[in-house]
Amino acid sequence: MATSTSNVITLTGSTNLVAEFFHYGLNSILYQRGLYPPESFIHTQQWGLTMLVTCNKELQRFFDEIISQVKTWLMDMSIEKLVVVIKEVATNTVVERWQFDIDSDKSVTKDTKREVSNKQIQDDIRSVIRQITASVTFLPLLDKPCCFDVLVYTDKGLEVPTTWGETGPHFIYNPEEVRLKSFTTSIHKVSAAVAFKKSD
Repeated sequence: MATSTSNVITLTGSTNLVAEFFHYGLNSILYQRGLYPPESFIHTQQWGLTMLVTCNKELQRFFDEIISQVKTWLMDMSIEKLVVVIKEVATNTVVERWQFDIDSDKSVTKDTKREVSNKQIQDDIRSVIRQITASVTFLPLLDKPCCFDVLVYTDKGLEVPTTWGETGPHFIYNPEEVRLKSFTTSIHKVSAAVAFKKSD
């Protein structure tokens, strides 16, 4: 007798998957762009890829706080985008802006179950991570000391934790922009792009 099996995803499962992507994506950006020394990262396996994650305790705590809050907003479907900005320390000039747009299917409830292809989702996530890794081939060299910040855009009027502050959009004047691939869980869709300051 032939049987068929399907993969099912829920709002919680989708939230965890997208949060996990941001965890590895943020680490990958910081490593690839050289914001922290290579020795402050360790190798780990995820989605069939070898990836690097920070072993810097302070940075780990910072990421844990961000991802924890992002998960709350993913569950509430109140998050619109997550942005990583890289700035020159001396001038505070934004030289790179990694933007991840998040589209949520607001018809979904905590009881919703959707049939999806886990393999397709993981293949698409791998493609985005590979593009982040390959970005060093087209992004300008960061030859001055740089720092980074994480911006999260949410629905208007949403209460923000006291540890988070309001800030401007940190745009780049007349930037180059490269659209990266996207992935969808059928509940959350994440579309990525990187904008950068043109070389002088």
